[in-house]
Amino acid sequence: MLTRLAIRDIVLIEALDLDFAPGLGALTGETGAGKSILLDALGLVLGQRADSGLVRHGAAQGVVTASFEPGDDAGIAALLAEHGLEGEPGEPLLIRRIVKADGGSRASINDQPASAALLRELGGRLVEIHGQHDDRGLLNPRGHRALLDAFARTPLAPLAEAYAAWRRAEAVLAEARAELETAARDREWLEHAVGELATLAPEPGEEESLAAERATMQKGARLAEDLAGVIAHLDGSDGALAALRQAARRLDRVAAEQDDLAAALAALDRAVIEASEAEEALARAGEALAFDPARLDRIETRLFDLRGLARKHRVQPDGLAALHEELAARLARLTAGSAGLAALERARDAARDAYCTQAEAVSAIRAAAAERLDAAVAGELAPLKLDAARIRTGLEQLGEASWGPEGWDRVEFLVSTNPGAPFAPLAKIASGGELSRFILALKVALAEQAGARTMVFDEIDRGVGGAVASAIGERLARLAAQAQLLVVTHSPQVAARADRHFLIAKSHDGLVTRTGVRALDAGDRAEEIARMLSGAEITDEARAQARRLIAVA
Repeated sequence: MLTRLAIRDIVLIEALDLDFAPGLGALTGETGAGKSILLDALGLVLGQRADSGLVRHGAAQGVVTASFEPGDDAGIAALLAEHGLEGEPGEPLLIRRIVKADGGSRASINDQPASAALLRELGGRLVEIHGQHDDRGLLNPRGHRALLDAFARTPLAPLAEAYAAWRRAEAVLAEARAELETAARDREWLEHAVGELATLAPEPGEEESLAAERATMQKGARLAEDLAGVIAHLDGSDGALAALRQAARRLDRVAAEQDDLAAALAALDRAVIEASEAEEALARAGEALAFDPARLDRIETRLFDLRGLARKHRVQPDGLAALHEELAARLARLTAGSAGLAALERARDAARDAYCTQAEAVSAIRAAAAERLDAAVAGELAPLKLDAARIRTGLEQLGEASWGPEGWDRVEFLVSTNPGAPFAPLAKIASGGELSRFILALKVALAEQAGARTMVFDEIDRGVGGAVASAIGERLARLAAQAQLLVVTHSPQVAARADRHFLIAKSHDGLVTRTGVRALDAGDRAEEIARMLSGAEITDEARAQARRLIAVA
């Protein structure tokens, strides 16, 4: 919903700030007062082309700032995120567009730089401007299918799932065909590589495990060598233990003749015992460190082979097992040949058939909804002075290349303005007034599927009056109950239906002409509607009629 529009130095507007609210807002004023300037200013923040001619004479630049409350439209936050801008669902949007008098423009969204293309895409979600020159909203057939689906509440999720499954099957088949062609060219190399890997039979984690075992063995070899040197000092006829024992025997003979040597003999005996225990412990440790040299040789050879083959295939040693499986699978598919492709083709065809079944069901739902929508719109045409016109929701099955997750239907709203006249696209209608009234009829029929939260109708009542203008006002009021509407109007019957009324007027100070806009209170509103009824001279009868119109509305 548009909440505020601030305009600086655009055409005849020097400075203008307007606040908007939900419901129906009417913009009125004499011909030439500058109503189109407001639409041009709004168009700038919605991404329309920035023409330097819009800058007020004498100003360096023109600026338009619009504030929106997007509601819970998560798509807007996703769109901003896609373009690298910050924004949360439901967060207010401040869009600013600056146009320079010497050419060029820049834009921002919530004070973050943005492109005009993003403004156009975002604007399409926020505002629809309906008029004879508008090429968006209901005039763009690209959005007609979505409007019909919203009206029909078409269940599109199963169709999208079926489409995704079909495309996955297509991708798998295409990949298999490409692999088969590539593998056929490289069959000799593939057979050699698979045979070489099969002979080596690498296992995941094997290289790390073997390297750790080899490191342990090498460390044990160094420790065993050191222990052997220690044992050599203790063991043997010339070792320390033999010397201790010989000394103990000699001391034993001497101690028998000398009483005070008993303590020394006891200490020497303990040394012999402890040295013997040390020798036994060293022997056990040496046995624990013993390894099979042949096993070490086998490990080193295995590591050499693993690492060499890994370098050859440009993978890590731990990746050899997975590479073996991958190349073996490619060789198996090559060997299976056409039989494997046939199975994939059958799976693809089955997925396509499933998609077609879903697409046919969706088409049937759309066809039934199109009839209901056509009938609903037809009921709105006569009160809008379009009783000779007919509308048809055209459904056309597209070629397979254009099928997608939303089906195979092209949907377009077609109109015949006179009996016997052929149906033509809505955008081809010659009369701008008729076009706006057709759009209004469609919008009323679509009701909750109105689209953007803010709609602008530019002179929808052109060329009509009386009962038709009243019918237009009544339908605009109904639409305004579900979306914010702004209508540029010359019809008092339409203006009387408005929840808020804005008067657009020109003023002259002898040197400069300016356009201004002000919100009318109840008294001023009645006076403006009286002017619309009577023309230049406002009569008491016109004032009374204006009050009656407001009271009835």
